[in-house]
Amino acid sequence: MVKDKKIENLEKSSVKLTLTIDKKAVKSEYDDLMKKYSKTAQLKGFRKGKVPPAMLEKKFGESIRAEASMNSIENSLKDVFGEIDEKPLPYHTPELQEDVEFDLEKDLKFSVVYDTFPAITLGDYKGLEIESPDVSITKEDQERELKTIQEQNAMVAEKKEGVVAEGDIATIDYEELDEEGKPKPGSKREGFVFTVGTGYNLYKLDDDIIGMKKDEEKEINKEFPEDYEIAELKGKSIKLNVKVTAVKEKQMPELDDELAQDISEKYKTLDDLKKDIKAKLKEASKQKIKEKNIAALMDKIIENSPIDLPQSMIDIELESSWQNFVQQFRAQEQEVIQLLAEQGKTKEQLLEEWIPTTEKKIKNRLLMTKIIEEEKIEITDNDIEEEIKHQSEAGNVPLEDMKKRFESERMKEYLRGDLADRKLFDLLLEATTITKGKKVKFLDLMQDKQ
Repeated sequence: MVKDKKIENLEKSSVKLTLTIDKKAVKSEYDDLMKKYSKTAQLKGFRKGKVPPAMLEKKFGESIRAEASMNSIENSLKDVFGEIDEKPLPYHTPELQEDVEFDLEKDLKFSVVYDTFPAITLGDYKGLEIESPDVSITKEDQERELKTIQEQNAMVAEKKEGVVAEGDIATIDYEELDEEGKPKPGSKREGFVFTVGTGYNLYKLDDDIIGMKKDEEKEINKEFPEDYEIAELKGKSIKLNVKVTAVKEKQMPELDDELAQDISEKYKTLDDLKKDIKAKLKEASKQKIKEKNIAALMDKIIENSPIDLPQSMIDIELESSWQNFVQQFRAQEQEVIQLLAEQGKTKEQLLEEWIPTTEKKIKNRLLMTKIIEEEKIEITDNDIEEEIKHQSEAGNVPLEDMKKRFESERMKEYLRGDLADRKLFDLLLEATTITKGKKVKFLDLMQDKQ
């Protein structure tokens, strides 16, 4: 059927495949369709199945030739894709590059372009050298964590004097006013609650309501700079009517043995709690440093291993990221697009910003899979059983309950992949020279600020 084929590699792991189909095969496809339709076609003046070929050609010839052309193309592609290495990605449909000329007296020649799985040239991934953050847990870090625990166990109560101060939890009603001081329709908001000083409110009213009393009402004029984070307020002057309807304060518990005992029965004294805090901070630091080391190592492996990613692979990953982004808002896609518009941004601009991270993520995954194959890393059923047992003990969950969480094949495969990744990273880090890098504060490390 296929008389000739030519494969041309394009950029971004795309391929142009040009095929020539023998005119005899094309004629055979056309004749088969004519026979098929001559048995079923119904034309005025002719009995079903008795329409002459010439009449059938006159009436439906163009559409039959088009169908014969597409059938020939699809069948030839199916045959060729079964033979060649340059197969299309399963989610990317080959695209015809020009209108196909169908002539029963000529061979049928056409070209399609499609994306293929990218070639991976695996560079050096062992014997590399990276710098690791130099982090130490300070007394300040421990005190901050203790303060957080204290706040988490604080009681919230109505403030006796009812005067707003920084750190209080205020409830307000507000609405925008026009130039004449009349309420703007649709701008009213009632029962809005926020902690004063956090800035977690649209108009940044924190400083403006400090000193106000419960049930006090006043007009507030706000001027917003040109670079304000909310697009609809940039460079604008807004007049607001604000009423404080409630003022609450946090009543902090004493830092003593009683607080420690309330948190957990495993603590007898405040010192026990402090020791546990220090141990947890060290473990968190250790895990974060490992993540940083792995990321630095993978960056070097990516540099050593050229991969020309197909556009369709990038597009699918971007769309997946977008859907996850939308789900975080628990809203419809159009609502999220509107929220972006209010900040002066479009979906397309956001996706464009994500491209570098997306490409890096894909390359990471492809190279990890390649190295796992090279190193013949395998996860046994026993490995999975041991991990389930470990998670059961670590999470204080009955073993049988934990087993039920992983009884589906999908969950087992997820766990198998996770364990393979962990084995891979341990192998890579063991084969890497890790030197001490610059000193980094614990908080900066955890917030990725270093």
